[in-house]
Amino acid sequence: MFWRNKIDIESKNPRQLWRSVDALMGRRRIPPCDTINATEFHRFFDAKVDGVRATTANAPPPSYSTVPPGCSLHAFQSLVVEDVVAAIRALPDEQSADDPPLTRLLKENVDVLAPFLVELHNWSLQTGSVPTSFKSACITPLLKKTNFDPADPKSYRPIANLSTLSKLLERLVTRQFVSYLNAALLLPDLQSAYRAHHSTETAMTKVLSNILTALDTGDISTLTLLDLSAAFNTVNHDILLRRLAVSYSLGGTVLELVSVVPRRPHTVRPPQ
Repeated sequence: MFWRNKIDIESKNPRQLWRSVDALMGRRRIPPCDTINATEFHRFFDAKVDGVRATTANAPPPSYSTVPPGCSLHAFQSLVVEDVVAAIRALPDEQSADDPPLTRLLKENVDVLAPFLVELHNWSLQTGSVPTSFKSACITPLLKKTNFDPADPKSYRPIANLSTLSKLLERLVTRQFVSYLNAALLLPDLQSAYRAHHSTETAMTKVLSNILTALDTGDISTLTLLDLSAAFNTVNHDILLRRLAVSYSLGGTVLELVSVVPRRPHTVRPPQ
């Protein structure tokens, strides 16, 4: 019954449907590796980030653009029950290692739990604070490709899994933040990632269109691609916060909420 319902739900999303079929059939499943423990993974990931940061330590100071007059976001709007209900129903049917059944329970009892979650998340938005438990993540190393050596830590990508309530807070914050960026026209026109109705497909369509247009006019086209190693893991928090304040005019409790750094260590789990 579970798989029948899952197939019915994902029938309009072929990519996700085939992923589920592969999981059901055990395809592309890599046997667990027992030669690397969690401590070794933790040491390797830390060393990788430190190495990338060391190579950029002498980079010139960043420059910051400024926002148009009148653009600022210093406080979040208070949430109502409808906001939380919509966000919960939009959560993917995935589970966190810290609270395996919570997503299903939230969706099944959303009308009962929503008022309490409104109070909890409004407290975070109004005070610029994040509960300590929300900042703890389980990190699972996943093999990048099936033909990579499973005994080599370099073959893995760390996937951080936050609790369901932490993801819910992120979605509620993101909704207000993106709404502000769109209204203030602060998002680059050509940014395709992390935007509704934009994806790798729209980016490829734009690039292909530019190349074909250039070729039609007799010009020579050259495509240069840049892949940054551990890009998100090596973000300088001081530069990020400064850019959010200067280039996007965030302040008050909004900036305080973003600037909260984890106080608890992450838990690194061995590959499954």
